Amino acid sequence: MIEAFSLMNSKSRVKLGLNIDHVATVRQARGGEEPHLIQAALDGIKGGAEGITVHLREDRRHIQDQDVFELRKSISVPLNLEMSVNSDIVKVARKLRPAKACLVPERRKELTTEGGLDVIAGKRRISEAIYLLQEKGVMVSLFVDPIPEQIQAAFDIDCDFVELHTGCYANAKRKKRPIELKRLREAALLAHRLGLGVHAGHGLNYENVKAIVKLPFMEELNIGHAIVSRAIFVGMKAAVQKMCRLIETA
Repeated sequence: MIEAFSLMNSKSRVKLGLNIDHVATVRQARGGEEPHLIQAALDGIKGGAEGITVHLREDRRHIQDQDVFELRKSISVPLNLEMSVNSDIVKVARKLRPAKACLVPERRKELTTEGGLDVIAGKRRISEAIYLLQEKGVMVSLFVDPIPEQIQAAFDIDCDFVELHTGCYANAKRKKRPIELKRLREAALLAHRLGLGVHAGHGLNYENVKAIVKLPFMEELNIGHAIVSRAIFVGMKAAVQKMCRLIETA
């Protein structure tokens, strides 16, 4: 009965964090200023996004240093900086002081982030990055696979949130999705029991997002590619409004 009551009270409204990396990808294809990153963020906020997420990669393939500082000054919602634990990136983040930072693994040849951080193997380096960011007032999440040992390790080094990697769920065949959802549900419950906030992201779109919204203690979803893709046809505000409606009705 206690767990049932707890789950009933875990269903507060889930926030949408809009990832605008791929607006910058289109811009960088030809250089210059179009499409305008700040305008994309502002239109997304008008559509209902309650946070803006960008990944400042070491190779600067899309988001640039100037972008993150301009966004920090221009938006009225929290800025969430996805980043590796590279010391140069940590220095930029300490200067920027975003509301939140999400530490993610990063490999130069990957098209996009391919999995969660190995917190167990990288505990010392990740812990140092967490300390340096929190020292500047930045809330820190770790992007992790829904594996109990990784979530425990995240708790052990004092992060504020975990962001559950939903890529395996998003890519799973229909018969295997319940298995992936169970893993995510158990991971969310464990994170909450440990006192960590629960976020999720990667591969989420207009077809698969509702099941993730329903996970216990879910606070925030970070979604980018699907929204930016839809925005090409309907505009950013409308694309975000559609996602927000799906989240709210779930």
